[in-house]
Amino acid sequence: MTPETEPIPRKGERFLELVEVMDRLRSPGGCPWDAEQTHASLVRYLLEEAYETAEAIEDGDDAALREELGDVLLQVVFHARIAQERPEEAWDIDDVAAGIVDKLVRRHPHVFAGARADTAVDVEANWEALKAAEKGRTSAADGVPMAQPALALVSALLGRSAKAGLDVRVDTAIEVPVIVDEAAIGRLLLAVVALAREAHVDAEAALRAASRELRAEIVDLQSSNG
Repeated sequence: MTPETEPIPRKGERFLELVEVMDRLRSPGGCPWDAEQTHASLVRYLLEEAYETAEAIEDGDDAALREELGDVLLQVVFHARIAQERPEEAWDIDDVAAGIVDKLVRRHPHVFAGARADTAVDVEANWEALKAAEKGRTSAADGVPMAQPALALVSALLGRSAKAGLDVRVDTAIEVPVIVDEAAIGRLLLAVVALAREAHVDAEAALRAASRELRAEIVDLQSSNG
């Protein structure tokens, strides 16, 4: 076969190699550590990889982003492989891929089914409406993951309520509480997030940026004192 007639590799071929590597690691004679892992034991690694990916994006580090996305992809393949080994109700990476493909097609009727959505706002509204109908949700708060970081959680709840047309009032007159206890600090942080949303600022990202400045200050102080 001449170079001109050699088939062009399809996108995703290396992904199939990743699936095969994971099969080898989890099979008899593979890696003892990988063989012992469960969905529960891998949770912390999934979260760590997600945060490291976010950090690479915030740093503008393209090489790190590519690497961290690979680590996130590994977690997806790992969990799918574990589920594949179940004696009952098993599923695998093809089921995962099929689910997201079907969801994307179903929630983009303006692309795949002739519906109209002329702006990004229209697309988002259609997505939320389709999602609510699919999930059978009756509350704007349904489906908001309560385990996410608190600032992001509050922002998500306020965002959902706003999209649902609910008049949720949060006092954004921020004052240092007279009695500083957990409840007072909670109300103060709630007001900060609400104020950030009014200013179209991501409170979680803003605090991470401030944390980076704090870290740099700590490093500089240690260097000057060393």
